[in-house]
Amino acid sequence: MAWPSLFQRGALLSRFSHHHMVVFLLTFFSYSLLHASRKTFSNVKVSISKQWTPSAFNKSAELPVEIWSRNHLFPSAEEATLFLGTLDTIFLFSYAVGLFISGIIGDRLNLRWVLSFGMCSSALVVFVFGALTEWLHFYNKALYCCLWVVNGLLQSTGWPCVVAVMGNWFGKAGRGVVFGLWSACASVGNILGACLASSVLQYGYEYAFLVTAAVQFAGGIIIFFGLLVSPEELGLPGIEAEENFEDSHRPLINDAENEDESEPNYSIQEGKTVTQGKAISFHQACCLPGVIPYSLAFACLKLVNYSFFFWLPFYLSNNFGWKEAEADKLSIWYDVGGIIGGTLQGFVSDVLEKRAPVLALSLLLAVGSLVGYSRSPNDKSVNALLMAVTGFFIGGPSNMISSAISADLGRQELIQGSNEALATVTGIVDGTGSIGAAVGQYLVSLIQDNLGWMWVFYFFILMTSCTILFISPLIVREISSLMQRRPARLLRE
Repeated sequence: MAWPSLFQRGALLSRFSHHHMVVFLLTFFSYSLLHASRKTFSNVKVSISKQWTPSAFNKSAELPVEIWSRNHLFPSAEEATLFLGTLDTIFLFSYAVGLFISGIIGDRLNLRWVLSFGMCSSALVVFVFGALTEWLHFYNKALYCCLWVVNGLLQSTGWPCVVAVMGNWFGKAGRGVVFGLWSACASVGNILGACLASSVLQYGYEYAFLVTAAVQFAGGIIIFFGLLVSPEELGLPGIEAEENFEDSHRPLINDAENEDESEPNYSIQEGKTVTQGKAISFHQACCLPGVIPYSLAFACLKLVNYSFFFWLPFYLSNNFGWKEAEADKLSIWYDVGGIIGGTLQGFVSDVLEKRAPVLALSLLLAVGSLVGYSRSPNDKSVNALLMAVTGFFIGGPSNMISSAISADLGRQELIQGSNEALATVTGIVDGTGSIGAAVGQYLVSLIQDNLGWMWVFYFFILMTSCTILFISPLIVREISSLMQRRPARLLRE
């Protein structure tokens, strides 16, 4: 078993410079800010619903006709809440479509330009959606839908670009643990969004959107002037030059230990490789080894992960009768488990130099954790513990697939480590996952309304099992490779 050079004594200081740290932090907080604006919308839904249905909180007073006509979007708070849920679905679908497009654009234009444009433009849309319409007292359902479609498309520029930039700076050695830590950016963004919104919500929900949009816009400006998309921009050697090609770019999804024994099951084109520096097509990216299996697996896994993100506080309040504020605070433990899980599982996969077996074990244990959490007693401490364990085994693999594995898939031998495939591959994987997540939100509400929460957990178990099924050929090949590697090393010794 090889010990990654990143963790060898003294290797960390010699491998990473302050430029690596700056890139890590800039990409981390850029995506955190994008996630913060999504969380802000979730945190102010109650206030928005009241503003759109003035009779819901002012039944005792006679409202002037002009105020009623101006604010009367919905006759009841229930219909306003339903429309807010529709906006969530619209956002997820447009976000999923945008991921496919943004990945292709990111591989053909400067990643810094695309990321900065997406952050600044999304901030402007959020400002118009939440602040400007309220100040002008202009309420229109069609406008809200259009703005949120555009917001989903603009927000989709974030993930493919930041993963591609990180893949340009951080090589395969230690990529699992580095990306495991870095992928906590979404959870940090959720916390940041909640803090920003709660700090100004007393002045009106429009100020929550204003503050979030202003911070995100400022972040986009910093990205434009401060982010370096690759070491070559500084005249430094790229990760291909820093590491031996066979060790650095041997795909973790391949079943062979060396090039002579390698017989990939997929190819970009018959007997051809893509020349370095030329962006590959969408079809070529889909044909890369492992891209389709991991994309389908991520569709199932992100469905489960995002269902916990959207529905966990509601489940805690609905099923146990806990206060909404308590449920919101308790749900953080799921994110904590996911952060720890992604980091530790990434570390183990670095040591093994294989990703799929680690994912398989974690997902098998995730099935057991889902069964255990579905039977959690009405005790906050026990529930938080089971929730963290569930987040460890579900959120951890989700973070690995969306970050470290996507970077591996975009830097493999068939494309000669070209960075012109990273954003496209990341967009395909995360875009497919987001489609699954969007469909899942509707299915979860449908199952819960008709069959109850226990059947929702059965559905989660089914989707987790499908995740394992989709990557099962890769699991078998990589486990066989590990079994063959050990006797070979014993003979060499």
